[in-house]
Amino acid sequence: MALLDDVFSSFDRLAEAHGVEKIKTIGDAYMVAGGLPEPRPDHVEAVANMALAMRDECRRLAERQGAPLALRIGIDAGPVTAGVIGRSKFIYDLWGDTVNAASRMELHGLPGKIQVTERVARRLERRYDVEPRGVIDVKGKGRMATYLLVARRPSVALAR
Repeated sequence: MALLDDVFSSFDRLAEAHGVEKIKTIGDAYMVAGGLPEPRPDHVEAVANMALAMRDECRRLAERQGAPLALRIGIDAGPVTAGVIGRSKFIYDLWGDTVNAASRMELHGLPGKIQVTERVARRLERRYDVEPRGVIDVKGKGRMATYLLVARRPSVALAR
């Protein structure tokens, strides 16, 4: 429990720093969204930056703790339904195909990697290193082209 608390507390700090919304934790899963509840044009990039920071933080924590940690991250982008339902133990939650696809990217991902859908890869490919993983069978979705988010490219100052 202490290790999981360290990991999630680190992720909470990262979520605040990257301006993404922590939606919930379920067991050892941590879910965030970009552009909610306030829309922002760079929501895909914000989530990508969060994912890269989570991956790096998990590596640092593993080294510090001397315990192996194998984080899998999945990302998709698109429309969602968001809100609070019910009458007790309120929780802000998300639903929809985008949420399901992101969950499947994590489920079918590789340890230590950030797997993204094709629509995310296309949004990021100019400013991030994104490598094709290939077409995989995805539960409930069929065959999907998937990609691995590797790194953000360094900014290059424009010559005047």
